[in-house]
Amino acid sequence: MNEDYKGIVTLNSVLRTQITEYLKKELRASGNNELSPSHGLILWMVYNHDGKVQIKTIYDYSLKQKSTITEMIKRLVTLGYLDKVICAEDKRITYIVATEKTIAFKPIFNNISDKLITKFFQGFSEVERSIFTELMMKAFKNF
Repeated sequence: MNEDYKGIVTLNSVLRTQITEYLKKELRASGNNELSPSHGLILWMVYNHDGKVQIKTIYDYSLKQKSTITEMIKRLVTLGYLDKVICAEDKRITYIVATEKTIAFKPIFNNISDKLITKFFQGFSEVERSIFTELMMKAFKNF
């Protein structure tokens, strides 16, 4: 394999750290000291499922350990961002549901997300953005 490609894993790790630090800074700047960047995935899932999503859907999408997701959900419930609701028709199914606090946070969430995407793709042309996204999805599917 070409030696030029071997550093990609390290670069990805460094980029992930930079993104996490950026998100922490933006959360603090927005006045939110409760949430961490790791909560973003769960909130994004809730926002993109009209305020109610099955916990199993989050497990399946995130590819993280169930215990990790469970702890994040517990934390968001404790902080008042989510409620857990058991399905009336099938008691084996549990949903997380947005609270008023989650709904009120959505504009801040969207603003931080927009700023992150703008910073991430700064200096990229539209074609480069498209190619980069396509290649990242291709790499993701390899695992």
